[in-house]
Amino acid sequence: MKRLITAIIFTGLLVSCNSTDKKMNPESSEGETTVDSVSVVVNDQFKEIKTDEALIATALMAAPKESREGCKVIGYNMAGEFVTLKEGNNEFICLADDPNRDGFNAACYHKELEPFMARGRALKAEGKTGKEIFDIREEEIKSGKLEMGKAGTTLHIYYGSNTLYDPETSEVAGAQYRYVVYMPWATSESTGLPEAPLAPNHPWIMDPGTHKAHIMFTPRHED
Repeated sequence: MKRLITAIIFTGLLVSCNSTDKKMNPESSEGETTVDSVSVVVNDQFKEIKTDEALIATALMAAPKESREGCKVIGYNMAGEFVTLKEGNNEFICLADDPNRDGFNAACYHKELEPFMARGRALKAEGKTGKEIFDIREEEIKSGKLEMGKAGTTLHIYYGSNTLYDPETSEVAGAQYRYVVYMPWATSESTGLPEAPLAPNHPWIMDPGTHKAHIMFTPRHED
């Protein structure tokens, strides 16, 4: 069971921003995204995420607000089984936080990305390394065996170091957003984007020239 992080009371919200974006895997479905260190103000209304209902509610926070009701939610339930937690009827699939991993990490992505995401999960379950997963999927996409949707499909990530949430709002204490726009084979030259952010909040292109090339946006955490 994921350990419960003790909440520290401050007069404001303190955010420790780091410069590790280039080392981050944007796919929380592969469980490799690291989280920033954040100290947050919490009170008695915040509770531990320890039910399937809480997993669903917090996973939906990764989706655009107006689309949450129709999202499908998949992921590990509290019993440790990978299941469909909620059926959906729109273009989004949400991936719930894994309750057996430290920190909080939920995601929402366009359904056209599901074959790509599912293949990554399957390869990881086989014990493949991050590099092996990357190389296998790239070859399969080049050959046409694997699809990853049209250029411009998106991944929304809602993540943080804390595992407490507000049952009334479903907000996770201190969690923030990151957005990924997949642009297979795009480069800095083809998009005009830099390969590293010029400043906080600025877009940049990660994994340029590969199947996994994507535009990365990491908004500043709200104070």
